[in-house]
Amino acid sequence: MPALPTPLLLLLVPLLCVPRAARAQVNPAVCRYPLGMSGGHIPDEDISASSQWSESTAAKYGRLDSEDGDGAWCPEIPVEPDDLKEFLQIDLRALHFITLVGTQGRHAGGHGNEFAPMYKINYSRDGTRWISWRNRHGKQVLDGNTNPYDIVLKDLEPPLIARFVRFIPVTDHSMNVCLRVELYGCVWLDGLVSYNAPAGQQLVLPGGTVIYLNDSVYDGAFGYSMTEGLGQLTDGVSGLDDFTQTHEYHVWPGYDYVGWRNESTAGGYVEITFEFDRIRNFTTMKVHCNNMFAKGVKIFKEVQCYFRSDAGEWEPNAVSSVLVLDDVNPSARFVTVPLLHRMASAIKCQYYFADTWMMFSEITFQSDAAMYNNSVPPPEMPMAPTTYDPTLKVDDSNTRILIGCLVAIIFILVAIIVIILWRQFWQKMLEKASRRMLDDEMTVSLSLPSESSMFNHNRSSSSSEQESNSTYDRIFPLGPDYQEPSRLIRKLPEFTPGEEDTGCSGLVKPSPAGVPEGVPHYAEADIVNLQGVTGGNTYSVPALTMDLLSGKDVAVEEFPRKLLTFKEKLGEGQFGEVHLCEVEGMEKFTDKDFALQGLEASSDRPVLVAVKMLRADANKNARNDFLKEIKIMSRLKDPNIIRLLAVCIADDPLCMITEYMENGDLNQFLSRHEAQSPPDAHAPTVSYRDLRFMATQIASGMKYLSSLNFVHRDLATRNCLVGKRYTIKIADFGMSRNLYSGDYYRIQGRAVLPIRWMSWESILLGKFTTASDVWAFGVTLWETFTLCREQPYSQLSDEQVIENTGEFFRDQGRQTYLPQPALCPDSIYKLMLSCWRRDTKDRPSFQDIHRLLHEPAGDE
Repeated sequence: MPALPTPLLLLLVPLLCVPRAARAQVNPAVCRYPLGMSGGHIPDEDISASSQWSESTAAKYGRLDSEDGDGAWCPEIPVEPDDLKEFLQIDLRALHFITLVGTQGRHAGGHGNEFAPMYKINYSRDGTRWISWRNRHGKQVLDGNTNPYDIVLKDLEPPLIARFVRFIPVTDHSMNVCLRVELYGCVWLDGLVSYNAPAGQQLVLPGGTVIYLNDSVYDGAFGYSMTEGLGQLTDGVSGLDDFTQTHEYHVWPGYDYVGWRNESTAGGYVEITFEFDRIRNFTTMKVHCNNMFAKGVKIFKEVQCYFRSDAGEWEPNAVSSVLVLDDVNPSARFVTVPLLHRMASAIKCQYYFADTWMMFSEITFQSDAAMYNNSVPPPEMPMAPTTYDPTLKVDDSNTRILIGCLVAIIFILVAIIVIILWRQFWQKMLEKASRRMLDDEMTVSLSLPSESSMFNHNRSSSSSEQESNSTYDRIFPLGPDYQEPSRLIRKLPEFTPGEEDTGCSGLVKPSPAGVPEGVPHYAEADIVNLQGVTGGNTYSVPALTMDLLSGKDVAVEEFPRKLLTFKEKLGEGQFGEVHLCEVEGMEKFTDKDFALQGLEASSDRPVLVAVKMLRADANKNARNDFLKEIKIMSRLKDPNIIRLLAVCIADDPLCMITEYMENGDLNQFLSRHEAQSPPDAHAPTVSYRDLRFMATQIASGMKYLSSLNFVHRDLATRNCLVGKRYTIKIADFGMSRNLYSGDYYRIQGRAVLPIRWMSWESILLGKFTTASDVWAFGVTLWETFTLCREQPYSQLSDEQVIENTGEFFRDQGRQTYLPQPALCPDSIYKLMLSCWRRDTKDRPSFQDIHRLLHEPAGDE
């Protein structure tokens, strides 16, 4: 067969070898496929139970959403409190990464009324050693069903890795129970069954904060060292750049990492042993490391790995890799270590320290069977465990057929690449055209709220656009009035592909498809990307403020960038980054009537500022948006809005310098506090009066923005900064921070949107107005009075949140509201509910909200 042309090979290599940015091989958000109970892929003989009431309620009938037999598995006798001997067991025939479970009772077409109100999960990787699953806070019992017909889904946080899974019914009084179940996840192709490592340690920061770097979900023996278990190094969650921050709610600082101190180890290295299910041909190992070198944390400088093919001695020849250390970029990253196709069933790696601390959050392996593809459903379950025989030779009789298939695949890939490049070319052309129209017009007619409708009649209504683009199959039951979320969100405003972190420019016009007559449509305006190059917000700018973009006197000065001292990176977007910097002499660049947070009259004390920096290689459109943002920000002057202090635009990279509040964002600030009522609380406390004061300031800032007809579009506690004495200022850094990536819903080919804070008309009709900001304020108020202890609608998936907005639209009394927080009096909760009224004209204005919150409270 002739060799492939060199240009073709050069075209394919980047596609096959692009490293994945800070993501584990298994993505828990995508690994959510049904594993075969409801679909029948798991055979009857792999489902067993401790007992059965009759042949018609045997274990094989415990399949979710199936009415075969008498409708479910039922144990022989009633379940007693604290009696955990009854169980339903599933053998998956191979190790699986399980992220979700579903349960159901026995309905039997209305003849049954048995269900399990609670249950526990035990699992095993080898069928002999059983482990009780517990969540990240140590709780073992999951809430089950409240009736015999509804399916209840529970996310497993952390996920479990197992071949055998048992559902154990739990009750608080003697009762008959029946169960139907399903497991969701994907095949665990790593093959890793355990890792043994030294126990993680504690790091004490200069301020006294204790960072716990232990493996808190390790399911093996735990003491001075960890043996025969799996934990946070295999949970699919990669740690953040700042190891003191975490992806999870209500956990301690350092939770995502397992870390060790150099002085506590002998030999200057940490040794971790990995045991696998069988002999494998290993190609690479990927280790996600923290690299916050300003705090003495670096990736390892060298690693030596030894291999063993059985229970005997380790092979003497190690694979050694020496790393080039990075003292410039403090970001966490995956380090890929080549393993040179070594054959083994166990690997022992020694990671050598490069600084005081070494921290890992994920370790994954690629071998002859570990090529992950999370975009397609898993293969059918193997009927028996596979084994490896090193004496077998490869049968190459079909080599020609294999080569032919590979050539065909290559040509298909080339065709796909050509199509993608062609589409990107036309998308860029359309983008340039739309931006040219925006720059040429520079004025806009701002409609008043009315009943008139504005539609884009050019949008295609073909059925192909209505197909679901879900990443994985739906895993919750469909009600009779169910609407496909992808059909709801197709009404969202179009976003320029590739700008999911930056906002967009263009008219926001919803599609008329599926919108009944009489639905009010509200003021539309040109959308200018403010705060969006490095932050995430897009403000709606009315005609009366568009003159700010014409270049008229902008009261902001050039700042000497050499006076900026880098402290840490706060976040990043597609075209830029947000840094925390220290600066001296800033009062010389601010208005006399403006008191900078933390800066008194003297200039002998440095202050913290946020620096939003545009990357030097950003395209022309991004540079124009950045300059427009500066012009708009220079005119926003309110005590409760973050101020633009100065700029660095004489040369690249372009920078804008804004205030930074010393206590960080309101979400993290409140999550570190307790309510004032517990007198012996260990954490700092906050009172109801303080919470109301902070909410009043947010309302005041939004009142100012609404007076200018600005629409924020991303109001939330993550976008409010806290200063001294509970001073609040509204900002926009939330979307640019990895810490809050879970608060945004990614729409394929469009954008990421904060749907849990968005009004129904913003999600379904693409309407962003002051009234939709009022809705978001209600959610922000709810966050404040829950002390940010949980995400809004935490019991609902993203798709269910979108479906709930459909219930607000239909207004038939089935919509779900956020519950009243414990610290929230009736008057404040009544204000929240008024913000979530269906009709925008019935929602209060920010002037009304500020007045109500500012009035003396009779409920204090």
